[in-house]
Amino acid sequence: MIRVILFLIVVGAAALGFAWLADRPGDVVITWQGLRIETSLMVMGAGLLAAVVVLLIIVGIIRAILRSPFVLSRMMRNRRGVRAYEAISSGLIAIGAGDIAAANKFAAQINQIAPGEPLALLLSAQAAQLSGNREEAERIFHAMANRADTKALGLHGLFIEARRRNDLTSAQAFAEEAARTAPTLGWAGRAVLEFRCATGDWAGALALLDSNKTTLDKVSYRRQRAVLLTARAQAAEDTDRDSAKAFALEAQKLAPTLIPAAALAGRMLAEGGHLRWASRVIDKAWRANPHPDLARAYAALRYGDAARDRLKRIEALAKQTPDNIEGALALARTALDAQEFAKARAALTSYLDAPTKRVCLLMAALERAERNDEGRAREWTARAVHAAPDPAWTADGYVCDHWLPASPVTGRIDAFEWRVPLSGMLSPPVIEPEPSAVTTAEITAQPQPESAELKPASADAVSSPAPIEPALAKAEPKTLEIKPKPVIPLVHAPDDPGPDELDESERAPAQTDGGWRKILS
Repeated sequence: MIRVILFLIVVGAAALGFAWLADRPGDVVITWQGLRIETSLMVMGAGLLAAVVVLLIIVGIIRAILRSPFVLSRMMRNRRGVRAYEAISSGLIAIGAGDIAAANKFAAQINQIAPGEPLALLLSAQAAQLSGNREEAERIFHAMANRADTKALGLHGLFIEARRRNDLTSAQAFAEEAARTAPTLGWAGRAVLEFRCATGDWAGALALLDSNKTTLDKVSYRRQRAVLLTARAQAAEDTDRDSAKAFALEAQKLAPTLIPAAALAGRMLAEGGHLRWASRVIDKAWRANPHPDLARAYAALRYGDAARDRLKRIEALAKQTPDNIEGALALARTALDAQEFAKARAALTSYLDAPTKRVCLLMAALERAERNDEGRAREWTARAVHAAPDPAWTADGYVCDHWLPASPVTGRIDAFEWRVPLSGMLSPPVIEPEPSAVTTAEITAQPQPESAELKPASADAVSSPAPIEPALAKAEPKTLEIKPKPVIPLVHAPDDPGPDELDESERAPAQTDGGWRKILS
């Protein structure tokens, strides 16, 4: 709108100028080198305007001729950029689709068009990784790490390749350098944190966690800091009790439901005579996550107490979670130590229908202590072998008898959970039902439908039908084994390449019988 107004103003001013000159006619005389030129003022103005236009055209032509090399170079560069963009896009799509041939083709094409571009280096490295050429991929990642604009990407690629060949020293060095170069890189901070936890450098791990505080949400930061403080307190428990107590209390304050922190803090508070404080700490964690470590710490609040005093405390603790098996087990264990066998048996009664391993072992100990019945004790011990598993500290498929701050498999912080290994259930998963034995006597005892009786159609057709029921009655009972239907094995996971393909000479001949052989063939 503003441009239109300005254009109208200029046009109006020009029209006013021409009108003003037309109202004031005159003559112009030019004498130069013996020449005399006489013309009107309007003709003179029109001639000057035409001369200016011609001059501008000539200047534009000369300028275009002089700039033609730069214009041509820019056009070729833009065309090359479009080709490079198409090659990179197609190459990345081929890598995502797993097309090795197309990825290598577009990588070679982009290396000819723009060999030094960051995306060209990335495409080449990705194509080399997809093809399994680890040496070429590392060479490209080293080249990227030596450039300022691609240093973080190059270090990440080198870190992945080092982890892939199980070179943890090089992987840690690349992660440390990436964390120094760009502190906001999440992968670098996590990797360095995992390495420091693996080496037991809890002070360094806490310092790194504090420096990366802005990259974590508040809840995750508080939880991870509590885990690291608990690990540091456990490490300093035997050498510096005061520091360990301070670390444990801070960890319990950050994460009140963290079992190791609550158990350690409660135990150290009890040693210092702060019994009520220790009781509150353990109570809060117990109500959220009942655990044997909390029960043991609660039972030992007063050093040197009699077994009956410990039993009273555990009874009060178990009443807070009446439907949880950990409370019953803790009560039974403490009652057994206090020679209160009736209370121990009453605590375990609700769990005898489907006992776990710990329930069976406690019942075996109870039979020995109360009745001196070695036979019953051995029976319960034998049942413990096939009983349902109990919860344990589990992380990434790794089972440990005590809590650890990080997973030894992946290095993940706060990975351990108190649950049944693998399944997370109190009953083991059934893979295949066991065969059952049924006798022929039991089969004949079952009522038979009327349609199953054999009757002759006519007297001519069958002269003397053979009796069926007497024959079965005379037959001796014979045990028959009824086998269940075969269970189809699980297929390979999507990320598992599976076994190598066998040659034709190594293939097993096709089976014609049923069952597993038919499925495997």
